[in-house]
Amino acid sequence: MKQAAFSASSRKRKKSSSQSTSSFLLKCKSCCSGTLSMRQQQEPTKRDIRSDCFVDHDLQGLHSPHKIGSAKHSRHSLNNRRSFNHIPASYHAFLVSWINMKTFIKAIPKAELHLHIEGTLEPEMMIAIGKRNSVPLPYPDAESVRKAYAFDDLQSFLDIYYNATSVLLHEQDFYDLTKAYLKKAAAQNVRHAEIFFDPQTHTSREGITFDTVTKGIHRALQDGEKQFGITTKLFMCILRHLSEEEGLETLEQALDYKNIIAGIGLDSSELGNPPNKFKELYKRANEEGFLTVAHAGEEGHADYIWQALNTLHVARIDHGVRCMEDEKLVEKLVASKVPLTVCPLSNVKLHIFPSMKKHNLKKMLDRGLLVTVNSDDPAYFGGYINENYMAVQQALNLDRQDIIQFAVNSFNASFLPQETRQRYLDEIKTFVQQAHKKTDRDNLA
Repeated sequence: MKQAAFSASSRKRKKSSSQSTSSFLLKCKSCCSGTLSMRQQQEPTKRDIRSDCFVDHDLQGLHSPHKIGSAKHSRHSLNNRRSFNHIPASYHAFLVSWINMKTFIKAIPKAELHLHIEGTLEPEMMIAIGKRNSVPLPYPDAESVRKAYAFDDLQSFLDIYYNATSVLLHEQDFYDLTKAYLKKAAAQNVRHAEIFFDPQTHTSREGITFDTVTKGIHRALQDGEKQFGITTKLFMCILRHLSEEEGLETLEQALDYKNIIAGIGLDSSELGNPPNKFKELYKRANEEGFLTVAHAGEEGHADYIWQALNTLHVARIDHGVRCMEDEKLVEKLVASKVPLTVCPLSNVKLHIFPSMKKHNLKKMLDRGLLVTVNSDDPAYFGGYINENYMAVQQALNLDRQDIIQFAVNSFNASFLPQETRQRYLDEIKTFVQQAHKKTDRDNLA
């Protein structure tokens, strides 16, 4: 297999007898403009690492994102060995380790439990469907859409999010949207997905029925399982910024689709819309046999999580990062093994945390919480599930065991039947055993 081409250039630097500082720029010339910048000051562990892309570049023949013989692969240069050898051994070892970890994350079987299907509407698809349906948009092209993705908080994101969904009018639109996500998820080795959709966002627009939305998504889920082998469950979310009465009307419509809709969730603007607002709705949903979950403890404080547990009686908390502010709550969540579906890139993009290095995900894992990694609204927040895994791995210095635990948690936190869940857990076990054998062979070599 050909090897991706990198060039190394040493920046001008002052030599000092007391401190030796080296700076290198590694630029991928094969398939994207991504760069990896690294600085080393005395100790190799003190590095400032920045990655502009999440492409798996094949330094050790581990994996290539392009097929041999493809137009992109044919541009890979073979002269990189000469330039790569100029990189200090400590950097070389780090790069190999980093790419090994990326390959490990990409290949490990995983489940995604917090994914809003409307949030997978990529700019290109938004523009294409908008033209197909003659829906005017304030953006002339996909690049203009991306430039608008600068959010101050959850509400500023939701304003753009709801505007973007205006292009979705017909059953085929919802089918295409869902099928595109499943294709992406399959490529990232997602084996099971529990997907949210917001019918109220669509049925509030003239001419769009509950049936149109639900059947389009469901048909894609059925085809996706046949084509990609991904099992799914569909959750209908209630928009919490609307009234409970409106939510109850939507729940009433869902009763005829119990064979399609597995559960009920609660999303949209959290602040000022506590879980207690929907006590009667969740009582009805539980009585009707729906699985129940709720967004809580993202922007809202830890008490919102208590409300979701004690008033709504949900089985799973979506987000939940604010639980760490309340030790008694943490103890309850650990003891009850209540899952938390955390979305790291979303949390940083919406300023729940100032940076990924400040995220509390690792602390949550170390406290014994049943925490999972998910992508939320990946088209808006800079990455799907693997990009979320990679971001937290790099920022929080996670090791393989942490990654394995997140993958195991993702299936244990799902609503899968025990037999299916165990099958996926066995896939992880087999994968890890094979990965360890490969590592042992590489070390011997």
